Amino acid sequence: MLDDVIFWVLALPAVAGGAMVFRFDSMARATYALLASLLCVGGEVLLLGLDYLGIVIVLMMTIEMALMAVFMLMYMMNPAGLMPMSMVHNKKGATVICAALFAALAAGVLVAPWPSRRGRPPADPTGNLGMSLMGPQMLTMMTLGLALFATMVATVVLATRRGRYDRFGDDLKSRTPDDPVRGGVGG
Repeated sequence: MLDDVIFWVLALPAVAGGAMVFRFDSMARATYALLASLLCVGGEVLLLGLDYLGIVIVLMMTIEMALMAVFMLMYMMNPAGLMPMSMVHNKKGATVICAALFAALAAGVLVAPWPSRRGRPPADPTGNLGMSLMGPQMLTMMTLGLALFATMVATVVLATRRGRYDRFGDDLKSRTPDDPVRGGVGG
């Protein structure tokens, strides 16, 4: 009974947040509505007993949406939604396609012969999921993840023209920073 209540408490805001993405004029508000929706989906995955996947969804979506909001505010022409905008193009066609797809998926759920459970759930569902997804390539993927992280850090370091040693000297004892433009941080 409690699982059912938690499911509906998370499902309704997930659907509402997803719908609000298309209703807001502000890109920042749309981003945070999408974040709320995806956090609720992560909660649903946790409710299914897939702790690792649920936590990964929550962490990934939080970081992704925060970055997306920052980039939207930096580069969008209308980030605050001061002028009306629409996230939907071809509203009539999109509505027809979405309604037909929803009807087909709902019909599939209702008419599909669902299998009954055989056996018992594994003792370590996270380990089994990792082996199912990666198999013997888990070490390769972990190494690849480290290599990608190192690449991102190196890219940021190489893209930065000036560092703290440029601003305050090699011994970092200069009282005032040597900034080309005055009035910045620390100047």
